[in-house]
Order: sequence, then C-alpha cells, then structure tokens
Amino acid sequence: MLGRRKLWLAVAVVAGLLFTGYLVDVRVTYSHNLRAVSASTSIQYFTVTSGTGEKEIATNLQQAGLIRSARAFDTYVRSNELQASLQAGTYALSPSMTTQQIVDKMVKGDVSKNLLTILPGLRLDQIEKTFAAAGYSQAEIDKAFDPASYAGNPALTSLPTGASLEGYLYPDSFQKEAGTPAQTIVSESLDEMGQHLNSDITNGFAAEGLSTNQGITLASIVVQESGNAADQPTIAQVFISRLKQGMMLQSNVTANYASDLAGVARTVSIDSPYNTYLHLGLTPGPISDVTATALQAVAHPSSTDYLYFVAGDDGTVHYSHTEDEHNQAITQYCHTKCAQP
Repeated sequence: MLGRRKLWLAVAVVAGLLFTGYLVDVRVTYSHNLRAVSASTSIQYFTVTSGTGEKEIATNLQQAGLIRSARAFDTYVRSNELQASLQAGTYALSPSMTTQQIVDKMVKGDVSKNLLTILPGLRLDQIEKTFAAAGYSQAEIDKAFDPASYAGNPALTSLPTGASLEGYLYPDSFQKEAGTPAQTIVSESLDEMGQHLNSDITNGFAAEGLSTNQGITLASIVVQESGNAADQPTIAQVFISRLKQGMMLQSNVTANYASDLAGVARTVSIDSPYNTYLHLGLTPGPISDVTATALQAVAHPSSTDYLYFVAGDDGTVHYSHTEDEHNQAITQYCHTKCAQP
C-alpha cells in the first residue's frame, strides 16, 4: 500500500512539473509573440475601420506583417480589457514596433495626418466623395478618375473598353500634401493594385475559369459579403461552384449595389444587370474596390463543396450543401439581418 502511495505521489510530482513546464513554455511563447516582427522601421499605413473587432484587427495586422501573432494580440487586448478602447483611423506602424506599442497607439487614437485613405469595400462614387472631402474640386476628380489618364498602367490591362475604374483602385492610405494632385494618388492606388495582380493571382483566376476582370469582379462581391479574411475563401468557393453549375449567384450585395446606384430602397427585385437574383453569371463588372485577401480567396478558394451560405445574426457564416440545409440554417441562425444566397 505504501509503495502504491509513493508511486501516485511520484506521478503527481511529475505531472505537476510537466504542467509547470507547459505554463512556462506558454508564457515564453506569448512574450516572444508580443515582440517586434523585425528591426525594420519602414512605415506602413494601417487602417482600422469603425466597428472592426479586435480579432479582425489582429488578423489584418498579422497578414500585413506588423505583428507576430494575431492570437497574442487578441490575448493582450482582452487581458487588459482594451477591446472597446481601440479607435478607428489610419496609423503609421512599422515591423519594429511591439504589440504593446501598436495597441497603445490605437488606444490613444494616434492617427496619421496628411493622408487620404481609400477604405476597403467602397464603390467608386464613394471613393470620389473621399477625394471631394479631402478638398479636390469636381473637375480635378473627373480628370483623376478617367481611365484614359492611365493608359499603359499594368493594373488596367484587363479593364474592358469604356469601363470605369470601379474595382481597380486599391484601398490604402496615401500621403497628401497641400499640392498633391488627385491624379497622383489615383496613380499610386492603381500601381498598388497592379502589384497585387501578380501571376499567382491571375493564374489562380484562370485555373477557376475566370478572366482577370471576372476575378476582380468576384473578389468585389466576396468583399461585400464578408470582410473577414477567414470566411472569404469558402464564400469564393460557393460562388465559383454556383457559376460552374450554371446556378444564379443570388447575392444580396449585388442587388444592393444596383439599388444604391439607382438611388432607390434596396431590394432583390430591382431590374438591373447587376442583380444576380435576376441574371445568371457575374455582374457586368466589380461592385466595389477589393482587398488582397479577397483576390487571394478567388484565386485559391477553399477545397470545400458548399453551394449555399448565410451570415447569422452573430456574424458567423453558416455553409450548406443543399437548399433544405440552407433554409434550416436561415431559420436557426438568421432572424434579424439575414443576408443569403
């Protein structure tokens, strides 16, 4: 009996030591992940839009190469009860900043000055209003938003003749001094879009049977459906599967775009070629600007085989294989702000 007690005591001691070692390892890893990514002091402008939660901010920071770990960022913010203190705005950050320094900057609202920010998911007319709010005249804006002003720009290789710049301006923050022409900022945005339309992206589009313009168009729909990078590859998969099977996309955001442009209340019955409840295939062109994650999602969709999805009232996206499953998901998860195809 004594021997057994000694054995259990030894087991308990070993287990305790292992657990203590585990806790130490977790703390060391956490501390490491709060450190700066590198010694680089190169400035990157990072925008936090109003209403964005700390988890999405963390994911976007990690994807931008500004923090080591989205989980460590989220843990730090939550453990210090700073979720509600993170302020919207555009921040000048660098990989040499620690997670604590980045959070402190966002809590203080230490936003950058002399910037013009094109936010993700904006229609072209909304971007034009951003330029107007920055002090540019309508004549300057009209000239800056004329695609003919950028003949030869690589980003516009796939732009159909006669099309506007809808979907082709990449969202970011751009330096704007008193004398900066609007055309300079648009050109910088197009240059950045061209960098994102690399061979990996365009070849990915082609592998899914999409031209570059169609890939951008679908990416704009994906962005409107969800700004969450984790959801975008599967949402893209749903739409690509529906296209390949000859099913209507039935995306609310396309009908919303048509309604907004027409200046009428949003309805899925609006008569417009942009309404994918009434017309088969993609919209005639993009419905907003796009993000790197959305382009990546369309070029490399998830390997799932869903045909439906619905965003629940809590923001969680629920996927289904059949219409019956989809209708059950709507009934179960979506009561007040149901958005579906």
